Amino acid sequence: MDLEVCVDSVESAIASEKGGATRIELCSALSEGGITPSAGLISAVRASLSIQQFVIIRPRGGDFVYSACELQIMRDDILEAKSRRVDGVVLGVLTDTNSVDVARMRDLVAVARPLQVTFHKAFDACEDLDRALEDVIRCGVDRILTSGGQPDAIRGAATIARLQKKAGNRIKIMAGGGIRASNLRAIALQTGVREVHSSLSQNTASQSPDQGVGNGPQPYRVLEEDVRAFRSALDDIAREAKLGAPR
Repeated sequence: MDLEVCVDSVESAIASEKGGATRIELCSALSEGGITPSAGLISAVRASLSIQQFVIIRPRGGDFVYSACELQIMRDDILEAKSRRVDGVVLGVLTDTNSVDVARMRDLVAVARPLQVTFHKAFDACEDLDRALEDVIRCGVDRILTSGGQPDAIRGAATIARLQKKAGNRIKIMAGGGIRASNLRAIALQTGVREVHSSLSQNTASQSPDQGVGNGPQPYRVLEEDVRAFRSALDDIAREAKLGAPR
């Protein structure tokens, strides 16, 4: 099973690789759900990793309905990421009626190729997830990140399972949203997904009492031991599935 860890720093990216992550999703401004990281950060992470590096392409926080100017920024950011040898990009564009903007997504996917493309959790903002699944497939995307339209993957597990079944081999479904080692087994068994996404991040203020109130927002970091525990839980699930498979 593949583990994707969301990070916003070189240190967290390195910890993710050491802990056993399959790939990282690089963002900035995780407090806003993640926006496109700087070119410098993309390059620094690329130079530090051997695992896959995906980059979020999101010009701002807020909704996923973008102006012509913002779409051009996204195209330029995709090209910038490609020039820095990333393995994939993560994006999503919706219409003002909360459906997948197929035409604009196809344009961005064409710009991104041959990189892999993930449709991020803008998917969960769609009014009709079954229709959204078919629309994303029409866009030529490789995978969808979803919590099943719910605040977290536990509450959305039944919907994720339905989407996984409907998707078949046409597109990968990756579960994300509040997933930790403690609830991973339940989510994996309920949904049948083979890819999971987690931030696994901790606010450093909780560990650094000297960084008191008034010093601004504190950075988040991913700890190697947390990723390792998550990876171990994933491997246990995969081992159980292999032992239980018909011979």
